[in-house]
Amino acid sequence: MIRWLLPREDHYYDMIEELGRLGFEAATALAAFETTPAAQVQASVQVIEHKADDVVRRMEDALARTFVTPLDREDLHRLTSELDDIIDLANLTARSYGLYNIERPTPAMIELSKKLITCTEMIRDAVPHLRTHRFADLIDGGRKVRDLEKAADTIYRTAISELFKAPTIDFRDLLKQKEALDHLENAVDHCDNVADLLSNMAVKHG
Repeated sequence: MIRWLLPREDHYYDMIEELGRLGFEAATALAAFETTPAAQVQASVQVIEHKADDVVRRMEDALARTFVTPLDREDLHRLTSELDDIIDLANLTARSYGLYNIERPTPAMIELSKKLITCTEMIRDAVPHLRTHRFADLIDGGRKVRDLEKAADTIYRTAISELFKAPTIDFRDLLKQKEALDHLENAVDHCDNVADLLSNMAVKHG
C-alpha cells in the first residue's frame, strides 16, 4: 500500500533498465570477437562502457537530489554498481584481447561469452519486473541465472586446468588466456550477483 502513496520516480527504473540493456549489448559486442578483429571489438565495447558510465553518473545525481526513492536507496546504488561492473568486465575482456594480441578466442572463451550473453539477456528481461512489481518472476529469473553461473564456473575451471596441464604452451600465452578467461568468468559472476540482489529486492518489496 505504501508504494502507491510515494511520488512516482520512474526515471530510476528507466536508468536500471538502460543498464540492463547495455549489459546485453556489451556481451553481444564482446562475443563478436569470434569473427571480428580485436581492435574493432574493443572499440565497440568501449562505446557501450562510456554510455553505462553516463547512466551511473545520472543515477548518482538522482540519488543525491531525491529524498524519497521508489526502492531502497542502498539497493538502487548496489544494483547500479553491479550492472555497471558487468559492462566494465566485458570492456576489460575486450581490452585484454587487443592488449595481448589474442587473434581469436579459444573454445572456452567462446563458451563463456555465450553464457554471458544468455545471462545478460535474462537480466535485461528481468529488470523491468521491478517497475511492474512482478516479484515472483524476478525470483524465478534469479534461479536460472544462478544455474548458468554454475555452468560457466565449470567451463572456466576446466579451461584453467587444461591450460596449466598443457605441456607445450608458452608461459606468456598461458597468462594472456588466463586473464581473458578471468574477466569473462568474473562478468558472469556479477550477473549472479545481480540475480541475487534482484531476488532479495523481490522478497523485501513483495
